[in-house]
Amino acid sequence: MVMNATLSVDARGLTQRLGRTTILNGVDLQISGGVFGLLGPNGAGKTTLLRTFATVLSPASGDLRLLGYDPRRGAERTAIRRRLGYLPQHLGYYPGFTVFEFVEYFALLKEMPSAEIRPAVARAIERVGLADRAKAKLKTLSGGMLRRVGIAQAIVNDPDLLLLDEPTAGLDPEQRVLFRALLREIGQTGTVIISTHLIEDVAAACNRVALLDGGRIVFRGTPDDLSSFAEGGVGDSALERGYTRVLTGARG
Repeated sequence: MVMNATLSVDARGLTQRLGRTTILNGVDLQISGGVFGLLGPNGAGKTTLLRTFATVLSPASGDLRLLGYDPRRGAERTAIRRRLGYLPQHLGYYPGFTVFEFVEYFALLKEMPSAEIRPAVARAIERVGLADRAKAKLKTLSGGMLRRVGIAQAIVNDPDLLLLDEPTAGLDPEQRVLFRALLREIGQTGTVIISTHLIEDVAAACNRVALLDGGRIVFRGTPDDLSSFAEGGVGDSALERGYTRVLTGARG
C-alpha cells in the first residue's frame, strides 16, 4: 500500500483492540492542514484514535503515517514526537510546579533547543491567557486554568500536528471563544485534530469533520456537509440535527 507522505495523518485500515474487544475497526482517515473535528458518542473510539495518533498506542493492525513517518519505527516515532503536540482528556500534573515550570518541563521532554525553551514557554503561556499566572503553583489554579495550562504545554513547540482531546472542558464561554480563535490561527500553518462533544466548537473552528461510531468512520466532510443531513435529526442547530441523523442512519 502506497502511503501519502505529504499528509499530516494517513491511516489505512487502522485497528485497535483491548483484549478481545475491537475499539477501532478499519479506520481510514487522511488529514492535512486546518482544523479537523472528530465527533462521536461516548465509547465511539475517539480517545483511542487520538492516543494512536499521539504514538501512545501502537496500531494492532493497518497502516499509519504521521507527518510522513512510520510510528512503529523507533527513530521515526521520536521524530514525530518532536513535531507533535498532545492534550489528553485527563492530563496529570505536579501540584507543586508553577505554570512556567510545568510547560518548561514538557518543552524539555520534546527536546526543544535549550536556547528556544524559555521564550517558547513564555509565548505559549501568553497565548492561553495565563501570562499573569506564570509563577502560580498548579495546585492554586481552577479547573479551567489547569486546562489552559494543558493547552500551553501542547503548543509550546509550535507543533506541526496538534491533538486535543476535549480541550474546552472546564473553559467558560469567553475562554472558549478565545480558544477557537487560537485553533484557527494554528490551523493556518499546521494541522489540528480536536475531539469534542461540543458541536458548536466544531461549527466555529473546524473546516473538516469526521463522525466516529462503534470504532468506524461513518461520515467525513465539511460541517456544512454534515448540516445537510439535518432533516429528521434532533438538535438545536442544523449541525446537531445532521449529527444525530447520520448516527441514526449508520446504526440502521
